[in-house]
Amino acid sequence: MKPHDHNFKNLFLDFPKETLGWLFPQAEENWGQVQKVEFLRQEPKKHTLSDASIELDMPILFHFANQQQLLVWLVEFQEDKAKFSIYKLLRYTTDLMEANPDALVIPTVLFTDRKKWRRSVPQQLHTQLNDRLFLHFEYIFHKLFDLKARDYYTINNPVVKILLPKMAYKEEERIEVIRQAYAGLFQLVSSGLFDKYVDFIDTYAEIGEQEQKKLYDEIVQHKETAMLAQYIRNKGLQQGMQRGSIKKAREDIIEIIELRFGSVPLEIVEKINQTSDPEILKMFLKQGVQVKEIDQLRW
Repeated sequence: MKPHDHNFKNLFLDFPKETLGWLFPQAEENWGQVQKVEFLRQEPKKHTLSDASIELDMPILFHFANQQQLLVWLVEFQEDKAKFSIYKLLRYTTDLMEANPDALVIPTVLFTDRKKWRRSVPQQLHTQLNDRLFLHFEYIFHKLFDLKARDYYTINNPVVKILLPKMAYKEEERIEVIRQAYAGLFQLVSSGLFDKYVDFIDTYAEIGEQEQKKLYDEIVQHKETAMLAQYIRNKGLQQGMQRGSIKKAREDIIEIIELRFGSVPLEIVEKINQTSDPEILKMFLKQGVQVKEIDQLRW
């Protein structure tokens, strides 16, 4: 399994408001909508030049509708809980507090592994003598595997959809969880972001070749994902044409028509099979898969 770090950073870079709204909704509840987002310098200053370089996973500065309120959200991504240190997190937090004295600094840790834990990580530090408090430190704790994927099917947030396969589900629910992730993401983002994060879903769900076929069959069978099925097929068609696979492109066109209309007239099949020009097939796609339009194309 490849490290999650950079992929999760990209996720938060593309969807900072959506992530904040999901993991820390109290921010907008208290201060109104986010007006501006800034991504801060990741490497905190060294206390001495001999200090080893350390990086904050994702410090984000949010400006809210109430201009008096600034929030620095420090997000740490942890796949291996054994590598997590609350003491390092405290140091990162105080460094950010020093650098941003006018902002409220909220540390958050998102644990992304799918393993069951025998023992949790420390979630606060507390030092007190009698009635004198010397230190109290805590952070927002999230463990994806503690969340039930089924409970998040109706949450219209692209970050939630992308992370569904990292949540908890029964083995027999696996294909449905991934289908929900695909379908929800398709409805909420642009085609460019969909293509980008479908790879994220595939990678971290570890979808095999046979599962991919089963997943596509499930997408095809549900009416609400018919447009998604067509989009996936169209993308496959375009890739096939780029590789010069005319035969594959013909088969894909016929399958798309069958998907939408149940059957393909023989004369249409003959026209498709007689075509060997990729540009004409591309034109067919741009026209949309409508049987009444096929005869209008110049073959």
